[in-house]
Amino acid sequence: MTKNVSKNKAQNSAEIKAINEAQSSLDSILSKFQSSLSGLTQDSAKSRIEQYGKNEVAREKAPSILVQLLMAFNNPFIFVLLALAIVSFVTDFWLPLQNGEETDLTGIIIILTMVSLSGLLRFWQEFRSNKAAEALKSMIRTTATVLRRAHKDMNPERIEIPLSEIVPGDIVYLSAGDMIPADIRLIESRDLFVSQAVLTGESIPVEKYDTLGAVTQKTTDNIEQSDITKDNVLDVNNICFMGTNVVSGTATAIVVATGADTHFGSLAKSIVGSRAETSFDRGVNSVSWLLIRFMLIMVPIVFFINGFSKNDWGDAALFALAVAVGLTPEMLPMIVSANLAKGAVGMAKRKVVVKRLNAIQNFGAMDILCTDKTGTLTQDKIILEHHLDINGQVDSSVLELAWLNSYYQSGMKNLMDKAIIRFAEEKTRMKKVGASLYKKIDELPFDFVRRRLSVVVQNGGDNHLMICKGAVEEMLSIASHVYENGEYLPLDDKRKQALIALAHDYNKDGFRVLAVGIKDIPASETKAQYTVQDETALAIRGFLTFLDPPKESAFEAISALNEHGVGVKVLTGDNEIITIKVCREVGLEPGTPLLGTEIEKMDDAELKIQIEQRTIFAKLTPLQKSRIIRLLQNNGHTVGFLGDGINDAPALRDADVGISVDTATDIAKESADIILLEKSLMVLEEGVICGRETFGNIMKYLNMTASSNFGNIFSVLVASAFLPFLPMLAIHLLIQNLLYDISQLSLPWDRMDDEFLQKPRKWDALNIKRFMIWIGPTSSIFDISTYALMWFVFSANSIEMQSLFHSGWFIEGLLSQTLVVHMLRTQKVPFVQSTAAFPVIVMTLLIMAVGIYIPFSPLGGLIGLEPLPWSYFPWLLATLFSYCCVAQLMKRIYIKRFGQWF
Repeated sequence: MTKNVSKNKAQNSAEIKAINEAQSSLDSILSKFQSSLSGLTQDSAKSRIEQYGKNEVAREKAPSILVQLLMAFNNPFIFVLLALAIVSFVTDFWLPLQNGEETDLTGIIIILTMVSLSGLLRFWQEFRSNKAAEALKSMIRTTATVLRRAHKDMNPERIEIPLSEIVPGDIVYLSAGDMIPADIRLIESRDLFVSQAVLTGESIPVEKYDTLGAVTQKTTDNIEQSDITKDNVLDVNNICFMGTNVVSGTATAIVVATGADTHFGSLAKSIVGSRAETSFDRGVNSVSWLLIRFMLIMVPIVFFINGFSKNDWGDAALFALAVAVGLTPEMLPMIVSANLAKGAVGMAKRKVVVKRLNAIQNFGAMDILCTDKTGTLTQDKIILEHHLDINGQVDSSVLELAWLNSYYQSGMKNLMDKAIIRFAEEKTRMKKVGASLYKKIDELPFDFVRRRLSVVVQNGGDNHLMICKGAVEEMLSIASHVYENGEYLPLDDKRKQALIALAHDYNKDGFRVLAVGIKDIPASETKAQYTVQDETALAIRGFLTFLDPPKESAFEAISALNEHGVGVKVLTGDNEIITIKVCREVGLEPGTPLLGTEIEKMDDAELKIQIEQRTIFAKLTPLQKSRIIRLLQNNGHTVGFLGDGINDAPALRDADVGISVDTATDIAKESADIILLEKSLMVLEEGVICGRETFGNIMKYLNMTASSNFGNIFSVLVASAFLPFLPMLAIHLLIQNLLYDISQLSLPWDRMDDEFLQKPRKWDALNIKRFMIWIGPTSSIFDISTYALMWFVFSANSIEMQSLFHSGWFIEGLLSQTLVVHMLRTQKVPFVQSTAAFPVIVMTLLIMAVGIYIPFSPLGGLIGLEPLPWSYFPWLLATLFSYCCVAQLMKRIYIKRFGQWF
């Protein structure tokens, strides 16, 4: 709670600063920053960098190599193994050394080998991932034009410098296409239109002036903290904000805030830091502690049974130590990292950069994808859809008038003007004809108070024609007539309501609507310059409708996600009517939108219910997006978020998996876990499948290892109760465990059954627990049969014959444990309905061969094993075949009872 308050204070501080500078006079600002209209000197700029710091916003950086290496060993199983290694060192080496007895480091070496393999592989994968992420984040060098003097007595010059070297007090020059390098106060401007889409999500640019308009005329003293929000601070019309960009016009401005002190920087600071615990983190932790609890229960039981039955507490302690290692899935971090790294490589081939490896599994577990609209579902490219008369019929004269208005306005055109010009010139010979027939006289530029733009042209004679286009309500307020069927008719209430209804119908379909009107000015009333007061008595000619169309891949991508059990919700700051239209076009049933103003009035309990029932959430603030994400997670969902603007950054960070695009803002890319390098959204489906394959192979290791280890220990408990010697030496158990874990290194390359990939998958500690208890003891049946075989058939029933007993159980235990991988990796019939990938087959066969060889090798003699008679192996084959049949039967029973496998 305190953390959120501090973030809000930082953001509010930047907003208050912007409002203060907006209301200060230019002279006071120049005085405050000890600057002048001639710019700063180079020495002054250099000292200010030392004072204010570089003009860079907060961003996450990969930790140092040493920190990454240490973090790779930050896992509860690693800690358990290290503790066991310390105990083994004391009991096997240090105490015998003190007593002059023979020392043995074999157990310690095996444990440390497991730890090293696991940690180093994880470190290597994370290190490669961080290097790739850093390469992605490195930006092309961006510059700004400033006024600087080499010395105070020299003439100022316009120079280009890196954005990071901008300092408060700098005089900057802006033109179309420039990025706003810092928070700036305008000194002079001409037809300056700025796109604030990265801050607001709104694609329509806003006009900025060098004077403070009526929108924000209130004193700072009267501003309550609750009033200081994104909505009003971005309306300040003589302040431009870092991260936005100039669409058209030119300006001169003074820098009033840089880096973290900017509005952009305050938002960036609020999302840098420790991330919320994701679905992956919660899953790993729950499974880890489940297995540790099993170990804490089983190890003391083994210790006391062997201690009391054999009366050798030293050997009992060593064996219990080996059992603890045997129960520990020490390769889990390595298996997880290998699976995630393989998934990341697979995603990279599809032009998707995975910044955080854990996000791969979260991608597969995701059951709800929340997405922004502008630039993610849509192309962020406005197109002209219709040019209509007042009755809604296509009218080419309306298009001609609109083209004249857009073509003859000064400066760079906004998105709507570009759409009009592009449409008209592609469909007609408008440019060639219009430019030769008409001459521009004057222009009344667009502003967001009038919300219209007028151009006055002359067509051969002495009369002038005023062509005006703008928002429907504003156009109707200055109109007196309509043009219908070649006649000018009075604009009475009935006709006005009909026009409003027609515009509203198009709004309901998601179109932005502009009205076009004209005014014939006779020669006796013409002027060289016109004013806003001349915008009266217009005749409405018709309407223009615009659309920001959805991406071509959006419909197919959403359908594919739905087929794979992923629901899609739209979280946008845009208008709900337009959002409904877009949703319908991409295959989403919009239902009734929930607006930000409504959300603000709801408590969490009420909103938790509403978010399950709604698809569209419109007119949202960044914090409202984050709130919805967190409440969906509280409802048990694994939530992804797809966004590209700075206003999406908090939601990207709070989601279990944040997804952005390479054209997104830097802060959005910083916050995201996964970055799409292609515009096609179909990679979302591929990411989900890749995530589920990764998760499935991790689950294979966990379920098979946990159940197999548990079965071995259960067998040990049974054998300890009646054998006059230890059923297996500690070193045997350690080597068996190491070989089995090596065989599992091939699992990341295994295939998953298609049925497994059809729905979201989450960590389920309860199912792993059930799996251990049900499937583990199945192997114990054949372990016990092997005891009987060695005891009765091969007469390994005395202390003198224990090495033969150990050898028989060592081979059977390792081979059954390794072979059962093929039985348990799929819920289908192995080798018939589902076959493992080639690397898995090769690795399991190799480990089984090594296991058979060890008792016959020199190593076998060193660790207390001996060659087995050849008559043992037909019994072994029968045992393994029987085990496979029983394992398949138990699998069928388990699935029927619990309705799932992994």
